[in-house]
Amino acid sequence: MFQRILLATDGSAASEHAAQTAIAMARVHKARLTAIYVVDPYPYMGVGEANPMGFDAYMSAAREHAARAHTHVDELCRQGDPVDLQLRMIEDVTALEGILNAAREESADLIVVGSHGRTGIGRALLGSVAGKVVANSKVPVLVVR
Repeated sequence: MFQRILLATDGSAASEHAAQTAIAMARVHKARLTAIYVVDPYPYMGVGEANPMGFDAYMSAAREHAARAHTHVDELCRQGDPVDLQLRMIEDVTALEGILNAAREESADLIVVGSHGRTGIGRALLGSVAGKVVANSKVPVLVVR
């Protein structure tokens, strides 16, 4: 049924469950799996120039985190039947834009995202990337908690 699955990962526990589900689905459907990590520079921009970390250090740390998240997905893919895996890091856009653009570019027929399961004020303050992807995607979205 699915031929091209897009997994959005951020290395969190919620992403771990999403990765396990996406990999299992890729195996069942013999689908190509593309795991993306979106490095969003805009949270740093909102902090201002006074941030002692500096923009370059922020982006370097984000890239390292992306590499760790991708390595983990790759390791999960190696634990069983082979999965056709592509890893991509996307920079200079928000998480929502990065996920939707990658889905279009990859001709994904399913997007898998994790959800932290926040409710109430936590969700209102932090927003929900998963919810925004569901609301804006033109292809089916599977939200894993």
